[in-house]
This record gives sequence, C-alpha cells and structure tokens, in this order.
Amino acid sequence: MQTDSTASQRLVYLDWARIGAFGLLVFYHVGMYYVTWDWHIKSPYASAAIEPLMRLVSPWRLDLLFLVSGAATSFMLRSGAVGALLATRARRLLIPLVFGMLVVVPPQSYFEVVHKFGYTGDYITFMSLYLAGSRDFCKDGHCLILPTWNHLWFLPYLFTYTLALWAIVRIRPDVLEHAAQRIPALLRGARLLLVPILFLALSAILFARRFPVTHAWANDWFAHTQFFAMFLLGAVLARARPAFTAMHRVRWLALGIAVASWALLVLELLPARNAGLPASLLRPVLYSAQQWCAIVAVLGFARRHLTHDGPARRYLTDAVFPIYLLHQTFTILLARALAPAQIAPGAEATLLVLGTFALCFASYECVRRVRWLRPLFGLKTTSLPRLRERARVGAEFASTQNES
Repeated sequence: MQTDSTASQRLVYLDWARIGAFGLLVFYHVGMYYVTWDWHIKSPYASAAIEPLMRLVSPWRLDLLFLVSGAATSFMLRSGAVGALLATRARRLLIPLVFGMLVVVPPQSYFEVVHKFGYTGDYITFMSLYLAGSRDFCKDGHCLILPTWNHLWFLPYLFTYTLALWAIVRIRPDVLEHAAQRIPALLRGARLLLVPILFLALSAILFARRFPVTHAWANDWFAHTQFFAMFLLGAVLARARPAFTAMHRVRWLALGIAVASWALLVLELLPARNAGLPASLLRPVLYSAQQWCAIVAVLGFARRHLTHDGPARRYLTDAVFPIYLLHQTFTILLARALAPAQIAPGAEATLLVLGTFALCFASYECVRRVRWLRPLFGLKTTSLPRLRERARVGAEFASTQNES
C-alpha cells in the first residue's frame, strides 16, 4: 500500500494529510478566538500577538483539503461508482449539513449574538428567531444571516465541485486519465512550482478585490476559482502519481520558499516597487508562493514519512469528519465556560485545544456506535458486526497509544 507503482493501491499519505489538515482546524479556530480578526466570539485577551503564526497556515490549509478531497473523489470515480457518486456524496455531505445547521451550529450563533449584539434572551427564544431567518441582529450596516452554516461551508462547496466533476466525467469519461497522462510533463521540473503559483497569483489579482471571500457560496467567485482548481488538480494527481514523487524530491525547496514568502509578508519587507513590479502585485505572488509551496512541502513530507498503515490511520480517517462537524461548537462552548475564570491566555488556549479534542473524540465514540446517528455525522450506516469490528479497531488504537 505504500508504493506508487500500482494504480489500485491506496495513497495512505493522502489520508494522513487529510487527517492532519482537519486536525489543524482545531488549533486554527482556537487561535481565531485570540486574534483581532473577526470571529463569532472574541477573547478579552485578543491581540495581534499570534497572528503571524496564523498567517503561516491560513493561505494553504483549505486548499490542501480541497486537493485531497478531489483525489478522494477521483478514487471513487475510478472504482466504477460514477452513477452512485452523487447519491453517496449527498448522503455524506448534505445530510450532515442540514443536521449541522439545525443542531450543531445554532449554539455558535447564539453566543455570537450575545457577545456582539448584547442579546439577553434565552436559547429557546433565540432558536425561534434562528429558524425564522431573523435579520434583527445588525451592526454597522451588516446583519447576521440566520440560519447559517458557519464553519460547515466546506460541505456545500465540496458537493458543488463533486457535482461539476461528475458532470464532466459523464460527458468525457476518460478526461481524468487523459489529464493524468499530461500533467507530469506540464509540471516537470521548476514548472511543478511555477505553474500553480502563477495561476493562483493571477486569480488573486483578477478576483480577490472584486469578490472577497465570504464562504456564502453565491458570488464567492475568488474562492471558487481557487478551491475548484485545487479540487480538480487533486482529482488528476490521484491518477498521476509521479507528480507526488516529484513533490517528494522538492519538498525541502518548497518548504524554504513557503517560509521565505511568509516571512516577507509578515515582516512587511516589501519595497514600494521591486524591479518595476508594484507591491500590490508582488504581494499576491508571494502569498501564492507560500500557498502552493506549503502544499507541495506537506504532500512531499507526507509521502516520505507517512506511508504506514494500521489501526491509527483507519480509526482517524473515520473520525475526522465528525470531529470537523463538532469542533467549532465545542471550542465556543468551552471558551464561554472558561471566560469567567480569567485564566492566563496560554493556559486557557491549551485547555481549549485539549478540551475540544476530548469532547470531539468522546462524541465520535458515541456516534459511531449508534446506527441512526451515523448518517447525521457523515458516517456510513453499517451492520452490527461491522460496528463491532470498528469498535475493536478503536480499542486496538487506544491500546497502542497507551503503550507508547
């Protein structure tokens, strides 16, 4: 399972990259509580102190998720499930989306209106406003849109891109294979870094100001341009495995470029003009260089070090989606619960991270054992023997962690 020579083999390192990218969301959203950027609630300790670290991961974390999701979709198509793909993705994405908007997300919105708008009503009263689509919560000309999907925006975007790829494959069944045959030549040598960077930079220059990212789906054209491109690239790369070998070879160079680009952006060392290029153009080029080179580095190092399979990979591959659904709500609930204690921000942030992971894994352990709950959290509905086998794998994983 760890070589690139057999087309039918699973790319285990992509599973690990997906697990890591979803796990990073917990740290990132805890960080959003402490930075000056807009978020649902804010810590009284909020400052710009950790914003450089946040900017180290913010340009590429979502693009990596869409790239890996595109690869997973490509595997599903290759298995002969073209006709069943939409039905499968609808069950795995849209059912959790509706459930999340009705059950998981409302506590986030409740504490947001308490925090930002001084709302004093109870949660039940708020839910009547939430479900009715109230537009009563407005400030500085901007109204909170209810109901909302908040961090679950990834689900409708992924379903839309899946629908688009499904339509393309229905029209041209061999399109991915043909693209996979050409992509190694297109991305050979320095072009592996230069071509995607130029595409990302050009799309940023053309669309970023006209269509700022909203995660609202409609008119979010800059986000769609970049995310859909990454999704399609992942679908092609899944069938062009020499490209991952190339990423492995240049992983250190890619890491160096990503870090250097981040440093130039964070330290604001850009001159007003550089070789005739205005800073307004150089900045998106550096941002795109960090964005793509970080992805290349992550995938290159994953291919080098994360090729092992076992109970841990199988358990976490199943767990990351329910954890993604729940994590932001748990973070906000814990933040509100800890706020009166006035704990130092470093200790409080540590408690938020550990508490969020603990609650997410505990919830997953409950959800995966209850058959009717599983579809609500994006898990397959399985038979009782299969559930028992998954429980055994989970116990085996927990045992190996305790022994280590």
